[in-house]
Amino acid sequence: MKILICEDEASIRAFLKINFERNGFSVIEAGSGEEALRLTELEKPHVAVLDVMLPGIDGFEVCRRLRATHPNIGIIMLTAKGQDGDKISGLEKGADDYVVKPFNPTEFILRTKALIRRLEEAKGIREDSQLLSSKGFTMDKYSQTLKKGEDTIELTPKEFAIMKIFLENEGKAFSRDELLNLVWGYDFVGDPKIVDVNMRRLRAKIEDNASDPQYIKTVWGTGYRWGKE
Repeated sequence: MKILICEDEASIRAFLKINFERNGFSVIEAGSGEEALRLTELEKPHVAVLDVMLPGIDGFEVCRRLRATHPNIGIIMLTAKGQDGDKISGLEKGADDYVVKPFNPTEFILRTKALIRRLEEAKGIREDSQLLSSKGFTMDKYSQTLKKGEDTIELTPKEFAIMKIFLENEGKAFSRDELLNLVWGYDFVGDPKIVDVNMRRLRAKIEDNASDPQYIKTVWGTGYRWGKE
């Protein structure tokens, strides 16, 4: 795991670097807030350790900017003993944790590892929430991809929108007008047969036999349904 240590006191920075490297971390060093922002863009660390008191822009401002541009980065503030206001300000700016000087390096590393575990768990939850699956198909809403088994199916934006509606509503019958409004919008003024045209294209891409569809079912007199007899 990659960690950025932003501390203007070289002795403290070196002390942290040695201890984190002994525990398997790749360490990036910054002596100012400006340098920390620049290195974050270049190196993409998993965690940033920010001293509150820095030359130039302070740790709070660095924290605020990092949280705005890198929402998934872990941020730990280094604060002076007894400065409770610093702790509150750091948390309000988006910090995940804080460590008070002087600190125990073992505790610091354990807290950093605990933060990384929380970040990884949250990432897994976010990723799971972006996935839809049904009948051997998997859709990733984040990357806008659809797979049938291990094979990626290339879809147009409208085809993807239709498939998303189907996978989120398995077994529900949609009329042509409903699909037209949901995918093309209520102000669409073209030919409504565009729904049927896209269904034919989708079937050609996803069905084993487009003339005998097993996934996109026609509901006579209504429209279409995904799966379920």
